[in-house]
Amino acid sequence: MTIKTILFCSAATLLANSTAHAADPVVVAEPEAVEYVRVCDAYGQGYFYIPGTETCLRIHGYVRYDLTGGSDVYGRGFEARDGKLFAKNNKRDTYEGLARFSLKFSTASETELGTLKTFSDLRFQWKNGTDDKSTGTLRAGYIQLGGLKVGLDDSAFITFPGYLGNVMNDDVILAGSGRTGQISYTFAGDNGLSAIVSLEQGGKDDVDEQPKDWSGKKWGGVIKDYTPHVVGGLRYAQGWGSLTAVAAYDAYNKEWAGKIRGDLNVTESFSVWAMGGYKSNKDNYIDVLGDNNQVIGQVRAISSFYGTWGGDWAVWGGAAYKLTPQAVINAQLAYDASKTFAATANVSYELVPGFSITPEVSYTKWKDTKSIQNGKDAVQGMIRFQRSF
Repeated sequence: MTIKTILFCSAATLLANSTAHAADPVVVAEPEAVEYVRVCDAYGQGYFYIPGTETCLRIHGYVRYDLTGGSDVYGRGFEARDGKLFAKNNKRDTYEGLARFSLKFSTASETELGTLKTFSDLRFQWKNGTDDKSTGTLRAGYIQLGGLKVGLDDSAFITFPGYLGNVMNDDVILAGSGRTGQISYTFAGDNGLSAIVSLEQGGKDDVDEQPKDWSGKKWGGVIKDYTPHVVGGLRYAQGWGSLTAVAAYDAYNKEWAGKIRGDLNVTESFSVWAMGGYKSNKDNYIDVLGDNNQVIGQVRAISSFYGTWGGDWAVWGGAAYKLTPQAVINAQLAYDASKTFAATANVSYELVPGFSITPEVSYTKWKDTKSIQNGKDAVQGMIRFQRSF
């Protein structure tokens, strides 16, 4: 065989192979399936399914900025310095600025035992040139399965009858303390009747510390043994409004407190509410020092997690009127047996969806004859800018 023949045969073989490969179909890889976020409207607006699960998630919260001027309507007549209480007037030397970011997460899913939910609220706050004491705190964090709830939330003594009016300075006369670890169960009937039982640990947010030299009966807000605080309540709600009663046993102080509230929807635009409270624990008054470290008088201490108002009883009431779809007028009055009177009113205006501006004016008058606050008053003005999402 000649070289010429060999080259010819090789060329023919290569041509045949290349032709065969050219006839083969081109295989294109299939794109991977992409799971887009699905809307979950079973639990309200803003929920979506967490990809790969049947759990619905909502991310919400707000950013706000408050400007406050005038006298302090929450003034208690003292400030703590070096473990002692020193007298302080209610006047502000300049306006206060407070910025807050609240980030909330809600989840929900269905189980054979009922709806499984969680809720958490994280808060970050800046006030008057520095991080505020509330910065980076967990305001709430609980798990709820049907009517059972376990975790951190405001006391059922506050949440079950409902918070006070839709004003910013609503708790000048405090109607009970806030955050606590709790195990609670709520029964909700189809006829509008509901009930709650809550076992609570208590908290230190609102209860004053006992002075080191205090010689009277000890007090505290957090339980001291395995006996929990106990809260129970009943409510009847219909389209016209609701009636609610709630009572609490303070296991630390071995005292009790109770409240009764009524809400009435007069029209679609106008609603009113009123609440009365009574407590068994007696008020404790603690010494306040002047600049010379000498006792100049006393102030009332908040010495119970539930009975936080002055004297045996207190009353609160308020109203809301919807002027337009964007503007609502809110007002609230409060008075307790220590003869402290508080009033506040505002206009909440939604400038655009999700962004509201609320100017508010508040007034407090103290007539507690046992306190250095006796005879003083305070007028305060503030405005809030809030973007909710």
